[in-house]
Amino acid sequence: MINFEKNNCKEHWENVYETKNPNEVSWTQKIPQTSLNLIEEVSKDKSSKIIDIGGGDSNLVDFLLEKGFTNISVLDISAKALEKAKTRLETQAENVDWLVTDVTEFKTNTKYDVWHDRAAFHFLTTEEEIKKYVEIVRSAVSDTLIIGTFSVNGPQKCSGLPISQYNEEGLKNIFSKDFELVKSFTEDHVTPFGTVQNFIFCQFKKK
Repeated sequence: MINFEKNNCKEHWENVYETKNPNEVSWTQKIPQTSLNLIEEVSKDKSSKIIDIGGGDSNLVDFLLEKGFTNISVLDISAKALEKAKTRLETQAENVDWLVTDVTEFKTNTKYDVWHDRAAFHFLTTEEEIKKYVEIVRSAVSDTLIIGTFSVNGPQKCSGLPISQYNEEGLKNIFSKDFELVKSFTEDHVTPFGTVQNFIFCQFKKK
């Protein structure tokens, strides 16, 4: 598999968010209903610590705030993406912890009740990157891990970059040492320009 250099990777995503609007990128969802449903389902209360990995300028944080969640973090490699989200949210942005870093280099002492990742994990294409991710999740997640990636019936690239496709068994094998699979399902995402991308979502519980 191709190892996309870290510096190039950051430059790539900064450029994407600098030059494109939400309706010009494939991952945009006006209402991220599946993610919202999964997060609400597993959250013990509105103070649950939730982190959205690769959140970019996704609308997920808007809806979580609207629903009354008070302990939200959004992590992305692109500072520009998070600036867009902050601008959109205006004063509400002060209620969110914004983290600019590559997820495989993320260091935290916080224990998150819910770790949500839709369309970030599948950009990790080397064993080393995936191992780092698993180690961080093991340390940082206290309860629930939600992963949404391209399925084996989904695209083989995204934003011009190679990705890793997954099925239930593949994701289960990666995380099963520390997490028990609760449920998984596939879902078609229709992009802003009308193409269809098949995702698999897996919800895991910390053992």
